[in-house]
Amino acid sequence: MLIKMDIKPRQLEIIEVAGKLLTNSGINGLTIKNLANEMNFSEGAIYRHFKNKEEIILTLLRYLHENVQRIIGEIPKSGDFEKDFTSLFDRLACYFKENPHYVVAVFSEGLMDESVRVSEKIMLLIGTLMKQVQSVIKEAQEQQIITGSLASEQIAQIIIPSFRHQMFKWKMSNFKSDIEQDVASLTHTFIKLLKGTR
Repeated sequence: MLIKMDIKPRQLEIIEVAGKLLTNSGINGLTIKNLANEMNFSEGAIYRHFKNKEEIILTLLRYLHENVQRIIGEIPKSGDFEKDFTSLFDRLACYFKENPHYVVAVFSEGLMDESVRVSEKIMLLIGTLMKQVQSVIKEAQEQQIITGSLASEQIAQIIIPSFRHQMFKWKMSNFKSDIEQDVASLTHTFIKLLKGTR
C-alpha cells in the first residue's frame, strides 16, 4: 500500500504520467503540452492542479521520498545483518518493480540539473537511503560481523551508486530484466565482500 500524503487523486495521476514521460523521453520530453496530450487533457487542466513543470517534478519526488521512508520504516529490525541488509534492497526493488515510472528519480543526473529545488529533493532521497544503509552497516561493524577497514559512510557511498546503476540497467533493458533477482544478486555480492567470504 502506498503512503497517503496531501495529494489529490488527479494530481497523483498527473505525477504518475509525468514519471512515465521522464522515464521514456527524459527531462526534455516532460512538457505541459506533452503531459496534456498523454492524458487527453487541455493544458489548462494541468495548470489547475500545478503551477508549472517544476512543481510537478517536486511533487513526484516528494511522493517517492515519502514512500521510500515508509518502506524503510516498515522493515522489522531483526539484528541479523544479512537479513536486514537484504530486506532493505528487496523491498526497494519490489517497490520500483511495481512503480517503474519513478525509477528515473533514482539515477537521473539530468533531472538534477532541472533546478536547485529539484536537485535538493533528489539529494534528500539519496540521503535517506544512505542514512539507512549506514545504520545497518555501522551496527554490523560494531558487532564485528563485517569489515571495519572502511567507515560506514564510505561503504554506503559505494553501495548506493551500485544500486542506482542496477536501476539504470533495468531501465535500459526497457524494464524487461528481473530487477528483483538482479538486486538480490547485488546485495549477496556486497554481503560476501563485507564479510570477506568467498
